[in-house]
Amino acid sequence: MDMMDPAEHAAHPKPAFYWKIWAWLLVLTVLEVLASLKLTLPKGEMILLLVGMAIVKALLVALYFMHLRFERVSLGITISLTFVLAMILVFANMMQWLFHSPSTVMPPR
Repeated sequence: MDMMDPAEHAAHPKPAFYWKIWAWLLVLTVLEVLASLKLTLPKGEMILLLVGMAIVKALLVALYFMHLRFERVSLGITISLTFVLAMILVFANMMQWLFHSPSTVMPPR
C-alpha cells in the first residue's frame, strides 16, 4: 500500500534523471583520478581540489540517491547542520596538517 501523497510522488524525477546524476558522479571520479595522477600541484592545493570534488559527489549522492532533496525542510536543516559540522572538522584537520610546527617534536636522544 503506497502511503505517499500524490503531490510528492509527482515531484519525484524520472529514472533518466538518475542516470544523469550517475554520469556526473562518474565524470567527477575520473577527474579525481586524473588530477591525482597527472597534476603537479602542491600537496595542500591537491588536497583542497580532491576534497572539494569529493564534497560535490557526496552532495549529489545525498540529495538525489538518498532522496534528501525531496524531504521536509526540517530534515534538510538537520542534515545541513551535520554537514556544516563535518566541514568544520575537515577544515580544522586540514589546518592542523598545513600549519603544524615540526620544531615542537622532540629530537631523539
